[in-house]
Amino acid sequence: MTSEVSEPGSPSVLEISQLRVAYEGRTVVDGVSFRIQRGEIFGLLGPNGAGKTSTLSAIEGLVRPASGSLLVDGLDVEQQPLAVKALLKVQLQSSSFQDELSIQEIARLYAGLYGVKLSREQVRGNTRPVGLGDELGKKFKQLSGGQQQRLALYIATIHNPLLLLLDEPTAGLDPQSRRGLWRHIEELRAEGNSILLTTHSMEEAQAVCDRVAIIDHGKLLTEGRPSELINKHKDGPRVLSVAHGAPTLEDVFIGLTGSEIRD
Repeated sequence: MTSEVSEPGSPSVLEISQLRVAYEGRTVVDGVSFRIQRGEIFGLLGPNGAGKTSTLSAIEGLVRPASGSLLVDGLDVEQQPLAVKALLKVQLQSSSFQDELSIQEIARLYAGLYGVKLSREQVRGNTRPVGLGDELGKKFKQLSGGQQQRLALYIATIHNPLLLLLDEPTAGLDPQSRRGLWRHIEELRAEGNSILLTTHSMEEAQAVCDRVAIIDHGKLLTEGRPSELINKHKDGPRVLSVAHGAPTLEDVFIGLTGSEIRD
């Protein structure tokens, strides 16, 4: 399902260099570096507490890094926060809108906040790819979990952001809803959007991500295309010890980060 992305030498939509984030003297992101190209889906994978959320928070400008640099389309996140925010949009794992507002009202409201003018017919046409074009009159509280996630993804892209940050976008969804969101994410990539997503689903990472990075205890352990990471680590003793048959991306993930359950 992956597509070709920009050449390695081309300008990056996101460039993170030696990022370090600390809370109360405790380092939670420790020297992480990676780049995301235009039209690329990049997966940030790691167990609970690995540093994924802190990395996203630094990109959003919600936390100030202890050191390192963050550039979005060449703009410094710390020095030019307003310009950077205009290029970003974030969809959290649990997104919520006003219960009594309809899909149509929510879409028009958020379009207005971004200075985007949308007619009813435009909203209908724009929401068809996420399966909501015939549900515009439904109130948010009447939507299923999958419909709510699909609406959140549509709202996140309503102003066509250069970089979309998705935090566990398909968590808790049934297989049909999950595959539907995968298709929409791939359509966004085809339109030139760049996407950084976190996920605990190795199936999802392998299906939709052009490249992935695995981090744990704040450090980046490995990075590359899913198939490359499998080939690179498939003969490692820790990977072989957890594999059942031919090693998968999940086997690589567990082999590198350990089998213990994280809170």
